[in-house]
Amino acid sequence: MIKTAAKFACLALVIGGVVFFIVERGKIQVTFILESPSLTAKSNVYLVGSHSALGHWQPDQVAMTYLGEQQGNHRWQKQLSFEQGEILEYKFTQGSWANEGANSQGLPLDNNYLTVTHEQSITTKVSHWRTTADLPVLGQITGTVKYHSQLTGQGVLPRDVIVWLPPGYQQNVEQYYPVLYMHDGQNIIDPNTASFKVDWSIDETLTRLIKEKKVPPMIVVGMSSTTNRGPEYSPGADGEAYMSFVVNTVKPFIDNTYRTKGAREHTLVGGSSMGGMIALMLAWQYNDVFSKALCMSPAFKIDQLDYVATIADYQGPKKAIKIYIDNGGLGLEQRLQPGIDDMLLALKQQGYQNEMLWVLDKDAKHTEAAWAKRFPAAITWLMQKE
Repeated sequence: MIKTAAKFACLALVIGGVVFFIVERGKIQVTFILESPSLTAKSNVYLVGSHSALGHWQPDQVAMTYLGEQQGNHRWQKQLSFEQGEILEYKFTQGSWANEGANSQGLPLDNNYLTVTHEQSITTKVSHWRTTADLPVLGQITGTVKYHSQLTGQGVLPRDVIVWLPPGYQQNVEQYYPVLYMHDGQNIIDPNTASFKVDWSIDETLTRLIKEKKVPPMIVVGMSSTTNRGPEYSPGADGEAYMSFVVNTVKPFIDNTYRTKGAREHTLVGGSSMGGMIALMLAWQYNDVFSKALCMSPAFKIDQLDYVATIADYQGPKKAIKIYIDNGGLGLEQRLQPGIDDMLLALKQQGYQNEMLWVLDKDAKHTEAAWAKRFPAAITWLMQKE
């Protein structure tokens, strides 16, 4: 049976339950095959990774097709097409990060990497699959944190918010503090809620930097992401709704609940990956609220996303913002590099020189551990003259 798959501009040929694709011109077909002796024919298996065709790291979006058993291994397949030269990171799950491929100790396997150069079939064997209980917690919470559950706003999903208070907050009742607002807040302070149980260690880092007087005491507000993370952190209606939620719901709540320096010159916003893009979007579009943006491994321009054009086409007066941008050099970081290069050029053409800093950590991957490593220097630079 032959079906026309107009969405992908290709033909799907089904023979004996196996799907073969005739790929559109300019695309290169890659066949992913998973083998696992520990699963059964009834198991649901998903391919997940850094590309839109791989679900943008959503663990239950790209289902694989069961092929049968061969030499004691149950096998699944997924065929996709990509542009030549694209760099992919990918893993396998059973529909949840609580059930991803693991090693014999129950720890998540490292990402697989692939540079698309030619048509090929890649077989990966995963013998173990973790459960939530398998993953050890690395780290702890340092200092005082407050949790606010399920804050709601118009046009966005409810989310939890974690607030870290600096040393001396309870004792120095007359003191007011700058505030750093962070996206993907579940990953920055509490290892129990962080991806893979590894957080950014912002609490430990700021405790040390404040003690060393390298940064002033400050409050950190972590806004958890939701299942609608991609659209909420992107240009478009969902992104506009999310930014309005941060500015008109979260910030007023924080200013009314804690002793903050609410003026723009004391208000920062930050994040990584798509969180790094929405951080710049907030600083750019709500310059009356935020004066500094921390953008780690930002997805400024990748696949269908593009915020570079907004900056490049801007014709108004120069905005008084300080911008920190960084990225690594391995895996997904390589795919992000062209968009970061374009954004750096656009910002320079808008007149940003000393107000902008870019850092390249060429040996770093796209991980919480890498962002935690770069955070001390980033926040120190942003908080100079504070």
